[in-house]
Amino acid sequence: MCKLLKIRFKISQLSDEELLRKYKETLNSEYFGVLYNKYIPLIYGLCLKYLKDDEKAQDAVMQIFENLVTKIINYSISNFKTWIYSVARNHCLQEIRAIKKEIFTDFNEESMESVEILYLLDEQNEDQKFSILKQCIEKLPEPQRITIEKFFFKEKSYAEIVIETKYHLKSVKSYIQNGKRNLKICMEKNSK
Repeated sequence: MCKLLKIRFKISQLSDEELLRKYKETLNSEYFGVLYNKYIPLIYGLCLKYLKDDEKAQDAVMQIFENLVTKIINYSISNFKTWIYSVARNHCLQEIRAIKKEIFTDFNEESMESVEILYLLDEQNEDQKFSILKQCIEKLPEPQRITIEKFFFKEKSYAEIVIETKYHLKSVKSYIQNGKRNLKICMEKNSK
């Protein structure tokens, strides 16, 4: 046990370049582990800054290590600190791109359609207007009809509609906007 500690202590005293060289020569993961551990605070801090989530940042630190432990022997690295910073940053940017495919935007009241469609219904002749509204909804092109129904009647968010329909976010916004306009025209035409 004591001998193992002495070996680890000696390894931890090596420079980044020596650790990297020894790892490439021996493929002993102990060398790369010691080298990588020196920079975990830097990598974690960077990942936390980009990913804004403690667990995702911790996962990223582990994923980067797992990716590099076998691939690093193929790289020519002059300054490990600068290199690992760049690798971690690129990893985080890839994660963000993947997340953005799933989470489309920051939804706030200004970017959301309000429930203005309900203004088409007022207290007078509500049943008749609702009947006309249903008829007008049926006349909408399918994507507009689907998104209008999900947004206003099932109270789904843009993100939920995108996931359920596989439409792009911009398309969903467009379908809802155009659907509202078409419904208003249809309602006004049929309410006279």
